[in-house]
Amino acid sequence: MDLRELKPSPGSTKRPRRVGRGIGSGTGKTAGRGHKGRGSRSGGNTPPGYEGGQMPLQRRVPKRGFRRLLRNLALRERFAEVNLSRLVNFADGDQVNPDTLAQSGVIRPGKLIKVLGGGELKVKLTVRAHAFSATAREKITQAGGVAELIEGA
Repeated sequence: MDLRELKPSPGSTKRPRRVGRGIGSGTGKTAGRGHKGRGSRSGGNTPPGYEGGQMPLQRRVPKRGFRRLLRNLALRERFAEVNLSRLVNFADGDQVNPDTLAQSGVIRPGKLIKVLGGGELKVKLTVRAHAFSATAREKITQAGGVAELIEGA
């Protein structure tokens, strides 16, 4: 079998409708487009949601919900957030700082760090970060560790 031998299945294709070929063809004169209006013109189709000049539904319905603004997004990306549950791999008495977190793959290097209080901390650590949540600071000190703030954040 060759590519040139391929043919469509019998009955699967129809001859194209030849429009504008005289009154007797049934699709003469206006060629099935009707009289006047946008649909009769060349290149005159309506975009999705167009309602003939009436105010479209998408503009009539009130907008609800949260829309993230660029300034909010900039604040979100300022800190890499690290929960206490991510610090369980460190040994007792270890120093945890941005460099050690980047080496262990917890964060990307060069990011500011905020430590959050999610999870439990059972080892005594010295955690150096740019920001701490109140619960994180409390849990670190309860475990016997130290929460040191890196200045310049």
